[in-house]
Amino acid sequence: MKKIALLGKPNVGKSSLFNRLAGKRIAITSDVSGTTRDIKNEEITIDDKSALLVDTGGLDDSNEMFENVKKKSLEAAKKADIVLYMVDGKMLPSEEDRKIFFELQKLGKDIALIINKIDNDKMNEIVWEYQSFGVKDIFPISVSHNRGITPLLNWLYGKLPKEEVLELQEDEDESLEDFLSDFEEEESELDKKMSEDVSEIKVAIVGRVNVGKSSLLNALLGEDRAVVSSIAGTTIDPVDEKLLYKDKTITFVDTAGIRKRGKIEGIEKYALNRTQKMLEDAHIALIVLDASEEFKELDERIASLVDKYSLGSIIILNKWDKARDEYKKLVDDVRYRFKFLSYSPIITVSALSKKRIHKINDKILEVFENYSRRISTGKLNELIRFANNKHHLPSDMGKVVKIFFATQFDIRPPKIALVMNRPKSLHFSYKRYLVNTIREHYNFEGSPILIYPRKRGEKDDMEESKIE
Repeated sequence: MKKIALLGKPNVGKSSLFNRLAGKRIAITSDVSGTTRDIKNEEITIDDKSALLVDTGGLDDSNEMFENVKKKSLEAAKKADIVLYMVDGKMLPSEEDRKIFFELQKLGKDIALIINKIDNDKMNEIVWEYQSFGVKDIFPISVSHNRGITPLLNWLYGKLPKEEVLELQEDEDESLEDFLSDFEEEESELDKKMSEDVSEIKVAIVGRVNVGKSSLLNALLGEDRAVVSSIAGTTIDPVDEKLLYKDKTITFVDTAGIRKRGKIEGIEKYALNRTQKMLEDAHIALIVLDASEEFKELDERIASLVDKYSLGSIIILNKWDKARDEYKKLVDDVRYRFKFLSYSPIITVSALSKKRIHKINDKILEVFENYSRRISTGKLNELIRFANNKHHLPSDMGKVVKIFFATQFDIRPPKIALVMNRPKSLHFSYKRYLVNTIREHYNFEGSPILIYPRKRGEKDDMEESKIE
């Protein structure tokens, strides 16, 4: 699949064009110069042809962070097959734009000059000023007014190869209904989900600003993918990158660093909302903590988001080469502060030196397996009876409380229904006891377990309880 890279100085409208071509709002846009700081990819379709569209950060070198952004953007251009260089049509050509464009032409790629903000025909006169760039393919457009986009799409279509259509063999086109016909009706949906070959694991990297999330992503990928700088809040858009590991594709999302509510300003509010949406789609979260500093209340609040979305989780103690205390004391501190994630494994790493980074990918596969684990109905009921015989259910104001039946009805995360005579009378401490008993017999490390007490015949609006 061919790559199309969007380049240009800050605030010329690259992210707006990226969203327009992608057909949805993906990149954050604002009037703030330098909103886009990391590389963002999205597969797009132009008629019957596909391509990978790459949105890059603005080409600016006014400080350390933007120098890194510029470096990443130029690297993206080198890896692309087609380069779209965008300029602001309300400004006369600058010597800096001309110099950058000439350098890009030397790469030998298909290249076009996009003059944005040409909102009406009168503004077409500015196009003549850009003839000095010596490029044949010039497209005056207005992203905000949706002007001039069609000629650009037609040009891109001509640069993309035709795609081969693969046909299924007759014996591969098996009916899903036939496949599930041998299963019990009440378990068919879960069996269907269990039979799905989930080859992609979505992993969100979360944490406070400047704890090293982008450095961790770079270390996991083995290359400088995300922009890293000492300036807090460098990452704004969630950055996603795929890594093929063993037989799985791990998609890492480096989310924007989270600050205290009172310190969130401007485009960071959009970034926080986008981070929460990423968590809704993720399977596993890497909760990154700074081992060189005291843990903060904000760390706990961020971790509570992982609990809120019922994700699998791994706690990453980063900057271990500068750890403020010995291993046992720090782990004890984590377990005390993050009691609600007591099931999460802890890995100590140094993203900069890449120490123990290799342990993370294997642990992700293990946690995902646990997150997808199913206990058969027969074994689950045996386990519940064993737990009940060991410690009987407490009564409710003298009234007997009984569990008639237990079944796991979902995975990712594991969800268990307890069919009872008095579901609202099941005490919190007994729920915890049941979950601990399940964990003693089955490996659910890194995965929450959700308990739904319900009456006979109830299927909807069940009260959810996450017990850890």
